Amino acid sequence: EAWTLDQLINQRGVRIDQQLVDQAIRISNEHSEALFKEAQLLTGLENPNSVAQLKEFLGVDSLTKASVAEMRATGSEHDRLLAIRQELGKSSVKKYEAMQRSVCEDGRVHGLFQFYGGSRTGRWAGRLVQLQNLPQNHLKDLDLARQLVRDGDRESIQMLFGSVPNTLSELIRTALVPAEGRTFAVSDFAAIEARVIAWLAGEEWRQKVFAEGGDIYCASASQMFGIPVVKNGINGHLRQKGKIAELALGYGGNTGALINMGALKMGLNEDELPGLVDAWRTANPKIVQLWYDVGDAVMKAVRDNVEVTLDHGLRFWRTSKLLHIQLPSGR
Repeated sequence: EAWTLDQLINQRGVRIDQQLVDQAIRISNEHSEALFKEAQLLTGLENPNSVAQLKEFLGVDSLTKASVAEMRATGSEHDRLLAIRQELGKSSVKKYEAMQRSVCEDGRVHGLFQFYGGSRTGRWAGRLVQLQNLPQNHLKDLDLARQLVRDGDRESIQMLFGSVPNTLSELIRTALVPAEGRTFAVSDFAAIEARVIAWLAGEEWRQKVFAEGGDIYCASASQMFGIPVVKNGINGHLRQKGKIAELALGYGGNTGALINMGALKMGLNEDELPGLVDAWRTANPKIVQLWYDVGDAVMKAVRDNVEVTLDHGLRFWRTSKLLHIQLPSGR
């Protein structure tokens, strides 16, 4: 039944605003060309996009996103050049280009999803334009920004909205147009990883938070620090720590996971991260135990060639050189 529905969705396809798509690509190319010429004037380099040439000009060893941001934050004399580097590095039109390549004679793109595309998990896979990771839009006047792009008015976009690449990126969703009298429903699972790990491990206090419609970030911070935490209320500043801990630590992550999830950008200091890891793990002993139980089950199944079953039907066994894991769904 799911496969049949998937086929209907793909055959129907999604209508594309081709004027918006074509103008977005043209504006992006014009903007990149203007920035490139400005960078040439600032540096005298033939190709300021060349990492090697630019590193030599700036006298630096690295031009990663993080190092460029750090140089700007610490007040580089080449701030405008670094800002251009950041702007040129933003890929805001790849999805527009994919739409332009994929649109059919009926003005629609077909085959955007593949049923069971993730062979190990059974998840749908995004194809062609990859609609499963579209940028969110937070522009205050989305309709105006959209109209300016459709009109090809790059100067007004830059004057009113600042970054041209950011504006184009936030308009990607609006290039998908529902049929007349129809609307698109955009949905996502809420805190799905946090819910699943709580259920698998039997971490009851977390399950209660979800069952009662609570805020897991506040509840986690409260459990970690032993004090009440209320969003925009008492000890509300700790919710941020609860949130980053929830995002990074549920599946065995450590300080590196916190950093990758943006802990330092959220204002946390690196020296407080180990304490955050310890506090989260102390507050969630059953989840921590589940990590070890799964690890032990895998090792036993592989080493001793026996079947091992955990709660909720998690099953591990070996055939020849392959490890098999049966999920609670039976897959």
